[in-house]
Amino acid sequence: MLSFEPKELSTGKLHGYLLDAVAPRPIAFASTIDENGNPNLSPFSFFNVFSANPPIMIFSPARRVRDNTTKHTLENAEITKEVVINVVNFDIVQQMSLSSTEYPEGVNEFEKSGLTMLKSDLVKPFRVAESPVQFECKVNQIIKLGTEGGAGNLVICEVVKLHISEDVLDSDNKINQEQLDLVARAGGSYYSRAKAGFFEIPKPISTLGIGVDALPEDVRNSMILTGNDLGMLGNVEKLPNKKEVANFVSDIAERYPDVKTMTHREKHKLAQNYLSYGDVDSAWKLLLS
Repeated sequence: MLSFEPKELSTGKLHGYLLDAVAPRPIAFASTIDENGNPNLSPFSFFNVFSANPPIMIFSPARRVRDNTTKHTLENAEITKEVVINVVNFDIVQQMSLSSTEYPEGVNEFEKSGLTMLKSDLVKPFRVAESPVQFECKVNQIIKLGTEGGAGNLVICEVVKLHISEDVLDSDNKINQEQLDLVARAGGSYYSRAKAGFFEIPKPISTLGIGVDALPEDVRNSMILTGNDLGMLGNVEKLPNKKEVANFVSDIAERYPDVKTMTHREKHKLAQNYLSYGDVDSAWKLLLS
């Protein structure tokens, strides 16, 4: 494994390692206006949500590494104290990328990217009409992290109004993640499409999972079961009892006639198959048989 202290690397090299390794990152498609009312639109992947009460989002327009200049978005946010953060889904990812071109000051990236300006209700910057979720924000504070190229500037935004397309809502008015179809930023020219890689992990139970340390030794030290498998097995409140195990073995005997004589290795491989489908209960009953 290679190891570095940041000071041993050029800013450009360090910047590349950070962006390649800390990924994927959500994208803040930030709309601002300058003091003359000219619109500006630019994406930033140093971004996340940090509080619900108050509703706070932070994105960071970093100083350019190559020449230590600042971006129009930062300058506008400093002057007007307002921004709209639009989410980026797969339908607009190419237009979003085009808008990141460093056009001269005063050029309207909405027009360059072919996106539609939608008037906001409480702030002056325009929303991106094609974005499925839009957050109107006031800028509470800007924290400058440095003065050299590559230094970030934390734009702390408080959401004052949000807009959600009904197309991405389910019957309970909750956002359907697959319908939302967000994209995220990685290193270099890479992006990821969240919809293509979704998988679910049940949250740890509200009581107490038994934990990996409480697993039977042959399970805990299995040569077959992975760390993820053990994590699933440890997230149960209690193990099946002998009667439940016996009933399970009886039920699967027709499909697996040698279930009672399986080796540990064979049981672990079959249990792993159950776990791949999220069936932790069956996996445990097999392992305890």
